[in-house]
Amino acid sequence: MQVFNVQGMSCGHCVKAITQALQAKDPAASVRIDLAAKEVGVESALTTDQVIALITEEGYEAKVA
Repeated sequence: MQVFNVQGMSCGHCVKAITQALQAKDPAASVRIDLAAKEVGVESALTTDQVIALITEEGYEAKVA
């Protein structure tokens, strides 16, 4: 499980946007998001850089936790 600090998430739409972006590239990806902690946990075949790029494309700032 890779964990990322993601700034800018505030609601269910944010969760849905990030989850859909990641699962579009890896349909088997498991995504867990904690809005309060501003953390996204990803279990996926995607690399760390790929995950960060996808989250960034959705308009959020992401870095490895």
